[in-house]
Amino acid sequence: MTVPSVTSVRPDLPIVPQGNAARPPSFTSRSIKKYLATRFSTLFVSKNERSAYTWSEMLNPFAELKLMSGQNWGFFLMGFAAWTWDAVDFFAVTLNATAIARTLNTSVTEITWGITLVLMLRSVGALVFGYWGDRYGRKWPYIANLSLLVVLQIGTGFVHTYSQFLGVRALFGIAMGGIYGFSLATALDDAPARCRGALSGIFQEGYAFGYLLAVVFNRAITNNSPYGWRSIFWFSAGPPVLFIIWRLCLPETENHLRQRAEADKKRELSAHLKWYQLSEDTKNVFRTYWLTMIYCVLLMAGFNFMSHGSQDLYPTLLTQQLEYGHDRSTVTNSVANLGAILGGTVCGHASTFVGRRLTIMLAVLLGAAMIYPWAYLRSSAINAGVFFMQAGVQGAWGVAPIYLSELSPPANRALVVGLAYQLGNLISSASSTIESTIGERFPIVTASGEQAYDYSKVMSIFIACVFGFVLIVTFLGPENRGAGFDIGQVEDVGEEITHEEPNKVDTKNIAIVSV
Repeated sequence: MTVPSVTSVRPDLPIVPQGNAARPPSFTSRSIKKYLATRFSTLFVSKNERSAYTWSEMLNPFAELKLMSGQNWGFFLMGFAAWTWDAVDFFAVTLNATAIARTLNTSVTEITWGITLVLMLRSVGALVFGYWGDRYGRKWPYIANLSLLVVLQIGTGFVHTYSQFLGVRALFGIAMGGIYGFSLATALDDAPARCRGALSGIFQEGYAFGYLLAVVFNRAITNNSPYGWRSIFWFSAGPPVLFIIWRLCLPETENHLRQRAEADKKRELSAHLKWYQLSEDTKNVFRTYWLTMIYCVLLMAGFNFMSHGSQDLYPTLLTQQLEYGHDRSTVTNSVANLGAILGGTVCGHASTFVGRRLTIMLAVLLGAAMIYPWAYLRSSAINAGVFFMQAGVQGAWGVAPIYLSELSPPANRALVVGLAYQLGNLISSASSTIESTIGERFPIVTASGEQAYDYSKVMSIFIACVFGFVLIVTFLGPENRGAGFDIGQVEDVGEEITHEEPNKVDTKNIAIVSV
């Protein structure tokens, strides 16, 4: 059960990947049995792979980052900044759901529909901007996308009716959907291969860092402004302007320029196409990589259920059910995101020599072990629960950028990664609405005698089911550690599928499997 593309190992990548070829999906009983038989053995990195790293390199997530050039850092930080602010913009709503509902004369559940609408329409943005990013480069889609976000954030601060709120957030979802794919491509395109595991973890935790910034800015601005929740949206429109100026000062990524040069002939064949038309090459990606994309979408659905199920209504749980004040709620949410940043950074780095899938599974098990203290503790000990819960959730997420990139065809990485991520978002888009709707069926009386909902029970059961789903999907999935990002390395091979143990693969003439 493999999908095409064979990639030669780059000299700067001392990794011995598993498998030996990437081919169109085969559904023969022999192929399926061989694939399932290797799911456990391929979880683990071979001794040959680990031997390429010293203990110092394995224990220090930042040791290999010295290979990064100044321009490498410029591209990475630019992608990181966009992804970070994407989270700030998103969580500006979740942190102010109660206040927005009060202003617009509606319920928190209705406001969560605005969150759901954003998540649903992000897949549209991923398709549009991902395709543009692969066809025209990383630079101008980045600028266009962030410019649109600036306008819509300002617009959100001026809404006066619930319908206006939904309309603006719907457009915001389309703009927001494009950010992940080309931001990730920009961040990792030119990065040295040995650095990608660590950079993957750091990049992904831009989301947690953005959540942390949203918590801090919301406490500092919203609660001290006469305009209330509107002020955080107006403020959040400012930094992207600086990112746009920054992007204007840097060139296109070298990797994309190489892809463009190597694909001149193909582009000539599709030169007659309009901007909205898909080239035959792009259509072939969907024909050939459909099984890979289905897997990536299912995995991202599970990942998004994890993050949204554990984050979106957690501030509401703290303020309504536990009756936390603004300061205490800010502290707890900040601790959660510090745990997320640590977990993502460590796990992203560790996945290089532990294995992508195994690292994800271990992180999920850590999160599962923290369900009770995260949801039920009432003392300050809850901070330990949220710290390690988000370390587990975002630890798994820390592996996602490099894991998805390695499974994607190099020439269409922004499209495939972005679309898989956002379609997963689409599937999980109703997370907060589901939790809030079910929560309303479990009314409780708080310690002060106020009426509230038992979000602790609902959210703990919900997240436990999600953890189980992610464990199963990850275990059954493929792995393509060390795949090259250069389009020139891709070629078609035959139809038969063979599987070899990682330690039996010929390291002199190795190919990488993309399942």
